[in-house]
Amino acid sequence: MPAVSIQNLTKTYGTLLAVDNLSLEIEEGEVFGLLGPNGAGKTTTLMMLVTLIPPTSGSASVNGFDIVTRAEQVRKSIGVVFQDPSSDETLTGYENLNLHGMLYGMPAVLREQRIEEVLALVGLTQRKDDVMKKYSGGMRRRLELARGLMHHPTILFLDEPTLGLDPQARERIWEYVKNLAEKKNITIILTTHYMEEADRLCNRIAIIDRGKVAALGSPARLKQEIGGDRVFLEGARGDGKDLLDLEFVRRAEPVSGGISLVVEDARRHLQEILSRSGPVESVDIRPVTLEDVFLHHTGREMREGSPDGNWADKAIQAGLRR
Repeated sequence: MPAVSIQNLTKTYGTLLAVDNLSLEIEEGEVFGLLGPNGAGKTTTLMMLVTLIPPTSGSASVNGFDIVTRAEQVRKSIGVVFQDPSSDETLTGYENLNLHGMLYGMPAVLREQRIEEVLALVGLTQRKDDVMKKYSGGMRRRLELARGLMHHPTILFLDEPTLGLDPQARERIWEYVKNLAEKKNITIILTTHYMEEADRLCNRIAIIDRGKVAALGSPARLKQEIGGDRVFLEGARGDGKDLLDLEFVRRAEPVSGGISLVVEDARRHLQEILSRSGPVESVDIRPVTLEDVFLHHTGREMREGSPDGNWADKAIQAGLRR
């Protein structure tokens, strides 16, 4: 049985279509990423799966429980780490975790044992008696991660787990998430707009664009489907379409400052490309990335975001105020 099963899930707020007929399955033990720009519908999808907002239509089950008719069972079986810290800044790390365990009905002896386990897991044992307001941003995120694990969930949802963190803190969170996936046999579902995060952490990803699944698969397979290398010919003139006559050139398009190509084995064919392109100022060759995958499937770059602005987040806020 899949850990999560989604069939034709849709969420609307008036005329705003936040999630559009989304269907997919997530297997037990996977690290699964919902990847997309701000406003793509990632967080809306997560909020429905953790039962904080109801779907307009369609259905989904989490750990075998329907998210509408068995919402309480869903909540008991999952952990959630939101973008913004939800722990109490005036309490210590230990006290926050103890309170969470009490809310889940954990006996005192089991709470104490579990608190020590999750603190050690995220490297906060030495800071457990400090109040949360003294924690750095990275430490706060690690405490949220520990809290999400406190009640032994079988699925952990992470909403933009490293948003706003510096590179060093981000690396540490990645390390903890990878350790969880490899050693604790837990399913992890995360939303992110960081390409590197999705590439390094996820077994599979769904690229979400305007509330729909634009592509689904492992990062390696999605990049392989595009194939080749990304080549930028700085200073090249024209639109590059004549280069498509070369069998090893998969895509060519004019961009600011030159021509962008996707080429099979670019270094091998570079001289032939240059003989056809005309004068260039410089050449840059790099492997295809998830950014290229997003561009390939949506026709725009990830950093451009949703064409309609951050409409999914606005929709959530509007709905939660009702």
